[in-house]
Amino acid sequence: MERFHSISVDTERLNGDLLMSFKALGKVSHADYMAIKAVIDSALRAAVGQKIRVLVDVTEFEGWDLHAAWDDVALALRHSHDFYKIAVLGNSRWQKLAAKVGNWFVEGESRYFEEKTQALSWLTK
Repeated sequence: MERFHSISVDTERLNGDLLMSFKALGKVSHADYMAIKAVIDSALRAAVGQKIRVLVDVTEFEGWDLHAAWDDVALALRHSHDFYKIAVLGNSRWQKLAAKVGNWFVEGESRYFEEKTQALSWLTK
């Protein structure tokens, strides 16, 4: 039996800027990235000139298949200049380390959190 996996994306306005929220569940696949790519690209085109803040919830994330790992790097490189702040919400050492490595690929400020309220508070400052 295959375990459930997905990436969801939500966008909302925040004081004239854009807040994008991502939630990864299970072991993410290439198909999961392809399902959200158009949503991400559309939201970023509509937010030109705005500060884009991102909440990435990996508390239920178990990793990637090989193609999805490449998709993740490609996404970060393609949009490395677009993000103002990125809060990574996790619950393990490997996720904290992955968030630090992700910092190498984006220009915006990025931090790791274990509490959602702290992550949102930092994002909205």
